[in-house]
Amino acid sequence: MRPPRIRGGRTTVLAAILALALAAPLAAAQAQASPPTSPTTRAEQSADRPHQYEVTGPATRAERTALASTGASVDEVHARAAVITADGAQAALVRQLGYSLRKLPDPPSPPAASGRIKDFPDGYTNYHNYDEATKEIDGLVAKHPDILSKEVIGKSHEGRDILALKLSKNVTKDENEPEVLFTAHQHAREHLTVEMALYLLNEFTSKYGSDDRITKMLDSREIWVIPDLNPDGGEYDIATGEFQMWRKNRQPNAGTDEVGTDLNRNWDFKWGCCNGSSDDPADETYRGASAASAPEVQVVSKFVHSRNVGGKQQIKAAIDFHTYSELVLWPFGFTNDETGPGMTQDDHDTFATIGKKMAASNGYTPEQSSELYITDGAIDDWLWGDQKIFAYTFEMYPSSNGGGGFYPKDSVIPKETSRNKDAVLQLLETADCPYRAIGKEDQYCKGNGKG
Repeated sequence: MRPPRIRGGRTTVLAAILALALAAPLAAAQAQASPPTSPTTRAEQSADRPHQYEVTGPATRAERTALASTGASVDEVHARAAVITADGAQAALVRQLGYSLRKLPDPPSPPAASGRIKDFPDGYTNYHNYDEATKEIDGLVAKHPDILSKEVIGKSHEGRDILALKLSKNVTKDENEPEVLFTAHQHAREHLTVEMALYLLNEFTSKYGSDDRITKMLDSREIWVIPDLNPDGGEYDIATGEFQMWRKNRQPNAGTDEVGTDLNRNWDFKWGCCNGSSDDPADETYRGASAASAPEVQVVSKFVHSRNVGGKQQIKAAIDFHTYSELVLWPFGFTNDETGPGMTQDDHDTFATIGKKMAASNGYTPEQSSELYITDGAIDDWLWGDQKIFAYTFEMYPSSNGGGGFYPKDSVIPKETSRNKDAVLQLLETADCPYRAIGKEDQYCKGNGKG
């Protein structure tokens, strides 16, 4: 994939491979149908960037977790197949699990004459690069200063501003109102999520006073939008005018020639606990040198902790936007159990009830995160496990690689962002007392005030 590198330990990966081989003999049997020295494999080893592959066979959470343990990212899940992003070494490990791989088409390349460097290629020009998004945000703040404010909460590794936008009727005051957080773009190639954040900022500012639901929410809530957690990775992904399939941030990894940490495996809750991330800096799901070692994760963690006022977290609910697969996910990702330390049955039932209702409005599939495969160090697990925030992950359009995968054309932006309006409003409306969703408002919220 890249020049010669120093790779991290593979103890947990090999253990997972062995466990799967013992537990899934059918998968192992498939190895005979997948010769290990095919031309595709040789091409993979010399490739300069990761590719997507359809993996035939994995049907259970354990099998998909073993896929992820190779350091590939699992992008899409079906009944007896999955789509992964992997470099040549990771693809070889997946074959050692006994699966056949089919390489999927790479993201489109722009015409050589297009001249679009450090920007989105033709067919994607309605996506916002970092400077364009910042300019649009500044314009909205200038136009709607009474209900929208901007705060620079920190810097990315390369020094770009990480912004937090606040929407509220009395935006300059810190009122005793439930707060809701929307975050986007942890993974660099997931550019549609930045458009989702910009949609929310535009929709809430332009419809305040005319849309009853939006008006009521801005009058009674404090809404935070962090539109770009990974600006460095996003800019790198489009730097050549050709998509790089880049996932991580752009932080160098000491002692190697590898760059980047998977931000959504770096959060300081159950970090690296459960074979749900990689310890190899070369991998797609590298969790970083230590919990919250990525500067972008540190910035957002500090911001969330700053909303804990007088020992009481003001942020009650959150959505972290990703692409793709059209899913509504809730914690935990590090365990298959519905409950456990820090989560009661009522907590789980509240998560599931709200999640299923939101999914009914946008047509996504609702499920606990670990139904897909085990992940550790993820933001929604951290938001709940560390701060007891009802945090969800939305995996946006498309449902499959066939719809454009990580790079759907810009023509889908209006439909696929507005598709989530009702779900977002539902979460805002329930944020004053999420337990109302399971009929236990009196037990959990009575006498607690708005916050």
